[in-house]
Amino acid sequence: MDHSFLIKPMLDDIYPVIDYGKGIYLFDMDGKRYLDGASGAVTANIGHGVTEIIEAMNEQAKKVSFVYRSQFTSEAAESLAEKIANMLPGDLNWCFFVNSGSEATETAMKMAIQYWQEKGVQTKTKVLSRWVSYHGITLGALSMSGHPGRRARFVSLLEDFPVINPPYCYRCPYNLKEANCGYLCAHELETAIKRIGAEQIAAFIAEPVIGAAGGAIVPPKDYYKVIKKICEENDILFIADEVMTGCGRTGTMLACEQWGISPDIVALGKGMGAGYAPIAAAIATEKVIEPILAGTKVVMSGHTLSANPQACATALAVLEYVEQNNIIQEVEGKGAYLRTQLEKLKSLFKFIGDVRGKGLLLGIEFVQDAVSKTPFPRNALITQRIVALAKDKGLLVYPAGAGIDGINGDSIIISPPLTISKKEMEELVHLLKETFNDFSNQLNEGKG
Repeated sequence: MDHSFLIKPMLDDIYPVIDYGKGIYLFDMDGKRYLDGASGAVTANIGHGVTEIIEAMNEQAKKVSFVYRSQFTSEAAESLAEKIANMLPGDLNWCFFVNSGSEATETAMKMAIQYWQEKGVQTKTKVLSRWVSYHGITLGALSMSGHPGRRARFVSLLEDFPVINPPYCYRCPYNLKEANCGYLCAHELETAIKRIGAEQIAAFIAEPVIGAAGGAIVPPKDYYKVIKKICEENDILFIADEVMTGCGRTGTMLACEQWGISPDIVALGKGMGAGYAPIAAAIATEKVIEPILAGTKVVMSGHTLSANPQACATALAVLEYVEQNNIIQEVEGKGAYLRTQLEKLKSLFKFIGDVRGKGLLLGIEFVQDAVSKTPFPRNALITQRIVALAKDKGLLVYPAGAGIDGINGDSIIISPPLTISKKEMEELVHLLKETFNDFSNQLNEGKG
């Protein structure tokens, strides 16, 4: 093709043309094989080309691929909602199906605001969030995102929802150690609530493990218990953005379960359809739905393709496959093994500042100096260079931000399909080591 009319992430870049995928591997039209060490965008949880999912998609397509949710429901959508309600903790039972993670978090925001309106509280319209966070690219989701680089072009259109620091122990904003930090970053929420007024705040939203904005940042042990308690004491709903962390990525269906808390509303996506179909969901507790059900009976959100039967049948097949093959139960062990191998790389390369994460959502942060944690200059484009070097080797990794200001800092996410074997993890680490060797040579040649 002499000229492409497709708007790609970088308009003037040349991208390999994908041919097919199988298991944890992707193959381009030139026959080159790539180990999908990122599950695309932390999405392909069960790998590529799974026969059972393809068969379920075909069966649904033979029946009907589209109905409008205001006219019909479908067996696929009803069964998927029941499956998710049974898989999630507590009484997170009410599913609103959408098409992307951005739509899921924005729908969650709308649900939270409507919950208070239906209870007769009209002032609670703000949704607080953290800096170094990402909740999506639509304007509502971007308003909740503490991601300066992605906010910059649209600041005049956005709400100022990010108000507190992230639980970023590697770069603690207070320069404290976890053992004696007193969870000051969590208690910032109390201060923010007092300044704004609890009567103005509908909800607080957070990623249980910070993804694209921070490179798999994991909070200290009781952080979320402190956050949940603050929310409850101030009549503020807690929204968990589990778009990246949900559906088993950290070793439990929801990452929140790792810390023993249950949110009022959850956003799911990515691994929910595992890349086989565009689908996501906002799931609310009985508490949240009760006043709406007793009031207007309408959750004010929705899209033409919401609860699409083709996508719902696909996601149902994915979740059934995950259950039947005990995939989530194996994530903790696989994650521990892979993290140990990444820690070994840290001892070999002085530009690796931190290895972190939970389950099979792991991050590596890069620094100029491991002692001072000094980041590379922004214009050095370190993350982009490492991602490109890895791709040349046949390894896909996910670029992420890092750094307390949300602007400076470099990291990648390692998040292979949950079905990855030990042998395949060893291959991943080998390719990553080769990538780092090449990058180290560049630095030694004065190109850093």
